[in-house]
Amino acid sequence: MIIHTHANADAAEVNKLAVSTQSILFYNGEHHVLVTPSKMQEPPTGFDSIIDQFWPMSSDLQLGSKTYKSETREIQLGDVTIGGKTNNTIVIAGPCSVESESQIRESAEFMKRMGITALRGGCYKPRTSPYSFQGLGLEGLKLLSKMRDEFGFTIVSEVRDATHVDHVIEHADVIQVGAKSMYDHGILRACAKTQKPVLIKRGFGTTLQEFAQAAEFVLSGGNPNVMLCERGIRTFETKTRFTLDLCGVAWLKENTNMPIILDPSHALGYRYGISDLSKACVAMGIDGLLVEVHPDPSVAKSDAAQQLYHDQFEQLLKDIKPVAEAVGKNLV
Repeated sequence: MIIHTHANADAAEVNKLAVSTQSILFYNGEHHVLVTPSKMQEPPTGFDSIIDQFWPMSSDLQLGSKTYKSETREIQLGDVTIGGKTNNTIVIAGPCSVESESQIRESAEFMKRMGITALRGGCYKPRTSPYSFQGLGLEGLKLLSKMRDEFGFTIVSEVRDATHVDHVIEHADVIQVGAKSMYDHGILRACAKTQKPVLIKRGFGTTLQEFAQAAEFVLSGGNPNVMLCERGIRTFETKTRFTLDLCGVAWLKENTNMPIILDPSHALGYRYGISDLSKACVAMGIDGLLVEVHPDPSVAKSDAAQQLYHDQFEQLLKDIKPVAEAVGKNLV
């Protein structure tokens, strides 16, 4: 259950209510917000004078639920707003990894020409093999910051584990929580302490409920700026890297109030079908598309097979524009 207190509610009484309901308590700028375990369906007696509204919940998907907030959360990404009533679909693009200054600069210059406002690049890579390229770390984040200063991008970069979450929060504009780190409470709780947007990727063996509830750790800490990213789940299929769960996206749109971003690059794992998948993603009226693009994928140090060449990405933008227009979305 979620409880809003009156704006002028006595702080001591609010704290009593929080203790009696075993609530997480935070202030959203207008109300004190208390989130109780979902098994509680009625507020306790004796606190009617301080309670403004309350919402019983059927599960611990609470702050992120459309039962609580029916409209998609509006989130500012640099000069671009998604969610709410904006009808915007942001395209976030860039290489899988920041590999060198020349590589990320070439990427940045190209993305600027393409009108892209959000540049992605990994600096701490959660690789399957310990012998693979692990990213440039803090050096890579500083290169991304340099590209932001020169070109005006919104920077999106991933946290691998809690040891460097503060560095990513400092240098990135959007903190990406990767599929392999979705359950890391150290990351989630650190992200809850900032107001920067957080992009949480679905774990490839994670249910929709588990995915949405991971976002609750950030929301319940007082950061309302959370986006969900579907990037494919592991199924019995072996011919593709993962299976992009568009049925799951429909469920998220229906049941959660967070903007939805789709990542076709990681889902398929091969560049040949990224354009077709992107058209399907945009046709669902999503809030954002995340695509991996490299100046020369043949020499990429990570995920070479799924990254698009620049000319392929340019064609992808042309392909998805009429799809976005057909569903009433603006590509930004």
